[in-house]
Amino acid sequence: MNELTHFSDSGRARMVDVSAKSDTQRVAIASGVLRMQPATLEQIRNGRMKKGDVLTVADVAAVMAAKRTPDIIPMCHSILLTGVGVEFSEITEPDVKGCVGIKVFTTVSCSGQTGVEMEALCAANVALLTIYDMCKAIDRGMRIESVQLEEKRGGKSGVWQRGKHQ
Repeated sequence: MNELTHFSDSGRARMVDVSAKSDTQRVAIASGVLRMQPATLEQIRNGRMKKGDVLTVADVAAVMAAKRTPDIIPMCHSILLTGVGVEFSEITEPDVKGCVGIKVFTTVSCSGQTGVEMEALCAANVALLTIYDMCKAIDRGMRIESVQLEEKRGGKSGVWQRGKHQ
């Protein structure tokens, strides 16, 4: 098991010093799901939400969230991101509660001394929260599920992929 690096020898929280690390190309992919009533997904699909184009707004929100992650996660480094990608897909097969959904994948990249996992996770969460915000007037029972890191590449630890390293 790896040691927790965000604590000093005296047990206090700290930002990790990455000054001795080399710059490497780093990529992180995160995903998450927003479950909703089928009628809600239909309104999103047909562009009938009063607040506008839900997925376009959620895409922009995800990019903004990735760029602002150090402002809300105290020990994150400010990183010059080189790319943020956002992809949405519909989940049309109802779950046990009869809900369908939207799945988001966020991909964040940089060339730097520390990874972009938190930026990808923050982007996925904010994309889903934005969809919730834009649709809550018609479906307050929506639920966010399974926000998780799918893959990370770069740095000393190399490649990690969900399902291969649990």
